[in-house]
Parts: sequence; C-alpha cells; structure tokens
Amino acid sequence: MSNSNKIGLLSSTALVVGNMIGSGIFLLPASLALYGGIGMIGWVFAALGALLIAYVYGALGKIAPNTIGGPYIYTRISFGNFSAFLVAWGYWVAIWATNAAIAVALVGYLEVFFPILGSSPFISILTGLLFIWLFTYINSKPLKTIASIQIITTILKVLPILAIGFFGVFFINWDNFIPFNRSELSSFGAITTTTTLTLFAFLGMESAGIISGETKNASKTVNKATFIGTVITILVYLSSSLAIMGVIPPETLQSSTAPFADAANIFWGDSAKFIIAGCAIIATIGALNGWILLQGRIPMAAALDGLFPKVFKKQNDNKSPVIGIVISSILASLLMMFNFSKSLVEAFTFMMTLSTLSCVIPYLFSAASLALILFNKHKRLNHPLIWVSFLAFCFCIWIIIGCGYEIVFYGTILLLVGIPFYLYLKKKNNE
Repeated sequence: MSNSNKIGLLSSTALVVGNMIGSGIFLLPASLALYGGIGMIGWVFAALGALLIAYVYGALGKIAPNTIGGPYIYTRISFGNFSAFLVAWGYWVAIWATNAAIAVALVGYLEVFFPILGSSPFISILTGLLFIWLFTYINSKPLKTIASIQIITTILKVLPILAIGFFGVFFINWDNFIPFNRSELSSFGAITTTTTLTLFAFLGMESAGIISGETKNASKTVNKATFIGTVITILVYLSSSLAIMGVIPPETLQSSTAPFADAANIFWGDSAKFIIAGCAIIATIGALNGWILLQGRIPMAAALDGLFPKVFKKQNDNKSPVIGIVISSILASLLMMFNFSKSLVEAFTFMMTLSTLSCVIPYLFSAASLALILFNKHKRLNHPLIWVSFLAFCFCIWIIIGCGYEIVFYGTILLLVGIPFYLYLKKKNNE
C-alpha cells in the first residue's frame, strides 16, 4: 500500500478512541447500578488494567510495525501457529459479538426518538440489522473514507460525554452511592465483577496495531495513538460515569435503556435528553464503523498465513477484505437476533461479557509475547516492560475469573469449535 493511502496519527487515534467509546459507556451505568457505588472502583481498576495493556500494545507496535493483525501477529511471533490461530479465532469471535452488542445499544438509544422500538422486537431487530449492514457496505470502501467517518463521529461523541461529566458534578447526590455495595457479593467479588464489566468499555485499545500495515510511520504512530487514545478514554469514562451514578438513583438507573439521555433530562430538561440521545447514536455508529473495519482484518491476516480459509484473504479493488467482513456481519446479526428475547440490559450484559472474555485471551497472549520477546533480546527479567507485561498478564487472569462460569463455559466452547477448522486447514496445507 502506498504511503498516500495510509492513515496518520489523528485517524489512528480516532480509531482507538472511537472503538473504545461506543456502546459500553452508554449502557454500562445501567449494568453497574445493581452493584452501587463500588462500581466506580471497578472503573478505576479497569482503567489501570487498560493502561497496562495499552503499554503492551504500544511496545509491540514498535517491535512489529507495518503488519496486519495485531494480537494475532504478536502471538505468532512468539508462540507459533496454533496459539496464533486460537488468538485470531477468539478475537474474531469477540469482534462480531461486540458488534452485536453495539447494535443492541444503538437500538436502545434510538428508542428515545422512536418509542415503538421498545414495544416491537421485530422492528428493533430490523433496525439493528439495518445499521450492521449499512456499515458493512461502508467498510467495503477505501480506508481513508472509513477513517474520515471515524474522526467525525469521535469528535461528536467525546464532547457531549465530557459535558455530562462536567455539569454532572453540580448535580451529584452522594446518597446514591449508599450503600456502597448494593450486591450480595463480597466487596472483592463486587469489584472483580464490576471491573470485568467495565473493561468491555476499553476493548479496542489495540485497534491501531491491527492496521499497522496501513498506517504512516507505524513504529511511532501505533504507540502514540494507543497511549493517547487510552488516556483520553479513561478521562471521559471516569468523569461521566461518576456523574451518571451520582445523579440517577440506582433503582431507576438499573432499568434505564438510555442513562446518559436520562441524566441530560435532569440537567437541562426534555430537549437535552434528545440531544444526548442523538450524540449516543453517533457514538455507537462510530464504534460500529470501527469494529466492522477490524472484523475483516484479523481473519485476513490469519488467512494469509494459511490459518483461516482462503476466502477471508480476498480483497476488493479498495483493498478491503469484504468477504470476511460480510461473513462476520452475518454472525453478528444472528447473535443480535438470538439475544433480543432477553431484556435490553440483560442482552447487552451477556454479549458484553462474552466479548470481554474473547478479547482478554488475545491480551493475555500479547502480554506473554512481549515478555518473551524482550527476555530473548535482553536476557534479563528486570526490564521495565517485562514487569508491565507480567502485571498485564495477571490482570487478564483476574478478568477471566471475573467473567464467571457461564461465560467462561461459552467462551471455551467457542474456542474448541475452532480447533477442528485449524486441524483441517493444517492437513490441507500439508497436502
């Protein structure tokens, strides 16, 4: 790809921020309301974990620039084909599961403008499908077109969320944080669960590395975009979540399908509710655009190495892996439809936790990969980044435990389903 067709720091950072700030922040306050004020501790731990993982991906971006596939490539360098396949498979599952969750959240905010979406599952499903396939089409276009949409939607969604955090400080009722732990779990159990839930909102910090091969001056740009994007996102999340949880009583918050719109209604009246809902729609649209961009790149990278079916490496004239994107969108559509039988918040929480688990596995391997690369290079364990890798690895283990037995069971099944495909492809490549 010529340098003129590659994206720069602004687009790369917008991809990181845009992929992280999506459906997670807009529906998470409702999912966290069950746990009370201790949910803010979960946010802090998730933010610290996200910074560790961001450092890992920033360092790996310097070590392996100008590649496509991010976590898949890093794992393949250190651990070989089988581990790399599991990472690619698990991460690919995470992406289309995330897109299903984003579509559910998008429909939830559209309900503010179109109440019929709250009473008609058929129309809700149809609306979610419409947006999945609209951005599937857009992602068949040149990368710069996709990047332009990402920059615009990122700016439009960050500003109003920050405004909620700023103005919310003046409306906080600290009684809403009492009791601090509203769940039946121990304090540690509640912190573990809320950290797991809130980490979903940080998924996407690795986005810049996945399209490193399509980025200008990748060895520097990927590192900067990953770190800057993660810090911006942390500031946005912590300020706005504190405001939402402090303004809306937890009993009301846990049943809300649009917490930010409800908070804005308290601050500025009915008209503001529609403005914030509109901004939330823009945010989820931007996230859907960015994640659909990635859902074709991961399987394409694996397919180029013979670890995914050949169909995934086919590109159109715009260098878009359009067939892989379409297959992924079909799976996202099916998952979204199956989960609309649950309430909006239940469906979102299930898909959110499954996506988190499926992403944490690649994070785990990436942290281990960085540590191994650095040890092989420097032959010592006291390198600062090795300790960062170790802490990131431990954080990932904690999150896997926090996902719970049901999600770990489903996640394990999804990984095991991929193994026969790996064995088949390996046999076929050896023939």
